[in-house]
Amino acid sequence: MRRRAAGRADGRPCSTRDRSAAGGARRLGAAVATALLAVLAVVVGPPAAAAPAGDDAAPPDDHPVHLTVARMEPRTVTPGSTIVLSGTLVNDSEDTFTDLAVRLQRGALLPGRRALAAERADPSDANVATGSFQPVAGELDPGKSLAFSYTATPAELQLTDDGVYPALVNVNGTRSGGAAERVGELSTYLVVQPAAPADRTAVAWLWPFTDRPHRNAGGAFTDDALAGELAPGGRLFRALAVLEQLPPAPGSDTPPPVTLAVDPALLEEVAAMAAGRYTVGDRVGGGTEDAADFLTRLRRVAAAHPVAALPYADVDADALVSAGLDAALTRTLPGTPEGTAHQPVGDDGTPAGATGADRGGAEGDTGAGAAIVRAVLGVAPRTDLAWPVGDTVDPGTLDVLAGGGASTVVLPETALTGGDRAVGAVPGTVAAARSDLSTSTGTATALVTDDELTAVVAAAGTEPGGPRIAEQRYLAELAVLTGRPADAQPDDAQPAVARTVLVAPPRQVDADPVWASAMIGDTVTQPWLAAASVTDLADGPVSEAGRLARPDRPGGGLGREGMAVIAGSVSVRNDFAAAVPGDPATALAGYDAAIARAGSAAWRDDPAGFTAAAEDLRRTVTALRDRVRLLDPADGTYSLASSDAPLVLTVRNDLPFAVDVRLQLSARGNVGFSADDVGVTTLQPESRTTMRVPAHVRQSGSFTVTAALTTPTGGPLGEPVQMQVKSTAYGTVTVLITLGAAALLGLLFLRRLVRFLLARRRGAPPAEDPAALGPQGVPPVRSPV
Repeated sequence: MRRRAAGRADGRPCSTRDRSAAGGARRLGAAVATALLAVLAVVVGPPAAAAPAGDDAAPPDDHPVHLTVARMEPRTVTPGSTIVLSGTLVNDSEDTFTDLAVRLQRGALLPGRRALAAERADPSDANVATGSFQPVAGELDPGKSLAFSYTATPAELQLTDDGVYPALVNVNGTRSGGAAERVGELSTYLVVQPAAPADRTAVAWLWPFTDRPHRNAGGAFTDDALAGELAPGGRLFRALAVLEQLPPAPGSDTPPPVTLAVDPALLEEVAAMAAGRYTVGDRVGGGTEDAADFLTRLRRVAAAHPVAALPYADVDADALVSAGLDAALTRTLPGTPEGTAHQPVGDDGTPAGATGADRGGAEGDTGAGAAIVRAVLGVAPRTDLAWPVGDTVDPGTLDVLAGGGASTVVLPETALTGGDRAVGAVPGTVAAARSDLSTSTGTATALVTDDELTAVVAAAGTEPGGPRIAEQRYLAELAVLTGRPADAQPDDAQPAVARTVLVAPPRQVDADPVWASAMIGDTVTQPWLAAASVTDLADGPVSEAGRLARPDRPGGGLGREGMAVIAGSVSVRNDFAAAVPGDPATALAGYDAAIARAGSAAWRDDPAGFTAAAEDLRRTVTALRDRVRLLDPADGTYSLASSDAPLVLTVRNDLPFAVDVRLQLSARGNVGFSADDVGVTTLQPESRTTMRVPAHVRQSGSFTVTAALTTPTGGPLGEPVQMQVKSTAYGTVTVLITLGAAALLGLLFLRRLVRFLLARRRGAPPAEDPAALGPQGVPPVRSPV
């Protein structure tokens, strides 16, 4: 008979609704079962002996007493050791329990990871071998707790073979007027290893320092939530404390190496807070002191551990690539000079807006992200390590990362078709975190994270029985790995490293030094484990983990509508970049940082926040165009004194960098007015520029002319300006008409002159023109005046 798991069939904890519904059903079932037992007791009679075995008790969720284990030693059972358990019993029922007793029992040896997973999903009775019940002093009243302790020997539990055994902490007690019964239980594992192991499992940890963006597209803080994360007790405060409290290896003062995966955007935010007074909206932020203290502590830890720079704002790489924004992703990468995204700052070190004065950027062969880490932490980070977010990775994303300087990529086992082989989950395979992947630029090294261990770390704070039970599961997952590669060779002092494992907690890991430091420290305190760095794993044994698996969320983890908004903003940015002479990537670094913050993978779990960030980006980038504009004429009218007089216009550039523009003039109906193309004009930073445009009119009068400013590629800048252009000059048609009339008058005069001269030569008066005679053929009488 197997007991039901204290959770869902897949091993994950039940939701609140699940627990509430199940609890009601259990209470009803318990009431019915109690009634039936009472009837049976009357019919059959009392048992012959009050043996407190409790093995036929109801499923564990029915038990009214819950256990929390504070101590479970030793972590690894060796011959001659004594097993010690201590913790607390909590009564969640309305009954009082007496005659409490605790015992430890174990099940059959688990042969591999699949057997361990099956045991986790459906715990066994663990009754192959049992210890003796040991009493717990006192009565357990409703809502109260009692401390307990328990000791046993490996011989009592018949722990003769090395490996992992399922174990059960069994609590018996008696209700008022009832018989002994099982009132509580807790599943865990016993790990048995020889005192001198033949080989070891090397474990490396990748520890994230990331958070959601706390600044808008313009670089201003939108909230002061980061101050709470950095304050004592905050998530980031505790994540750093985990590394500060790592135990050193026996006989050494060196802690196990843990690679810090740091988001440069987070470092920028913390540094801005620590620099002094900062504002959040219309009020002063309250995290300056805690931010400064956090940076001091982080610098000490970074000096003792490897550091890797993540892409700026820890962007959702798959989402950007799926939206066709490969270049936008490249601009966030720390391993290439093209990775220019960063928030510009002024001379006082405070954010200066998306286009403020710039005191940072890419350096040498690395990007701005690496420069931020160097400036803030004082260490040179790894820039060749990529850790994309998600259960799978698109091949195109891997190509962009590789092209941006990443030669090693950290992937979950679900991202590879044979990822379970890399973590030793397939019978007959040896856990080896390293695998090789082909990219468009060559072969990349893949380091495969162990999904089960990731889940253990993620849920350790809520593990039934407490974090110490979570740590024991962590050890069981490692101890169940077996086998060794043929080329594993011991050194002079230590057994050979036969297996390699990479543990990478979730990005927003919510850890506590009480258990997290102990888990990491196990790699130096347990003789069958070995502490390793991420670099060590990349140089270690290779597994055949297959190829990239088909993405389970095509397009990344961000919403399509929001990504469409980001893509539109990037299009505006690219159009504007064509208008920036020199180095547009440096000039627009603040906008690239804003794009990265809007596309941060942290928004995967916050769709509303993602939508708001994308819309804020759209507004900010659109406003970029309005900072270069034509100025309206004073009275809206221009007067041209000649047919080819220039039209003089004023253009204003409010940006802190130069911009190339084109000016286009057109008249309504294109009648009577035209202007020459003056080509591309460069506007100096924060200046006004006068542009003289040769204009041509073909007639006098007033024309409605529209002037529009664009980038060299045609993108609009500012708003078009309408003006009235008046011309007092004769146009070509007018001049031709005037000349034609003058010529006609000249010919008429010449005709009369010729006729007059011919008439005088004949001695006769000139003939009168009939048209000049009156209606009776009589010449009109002229006025004597």
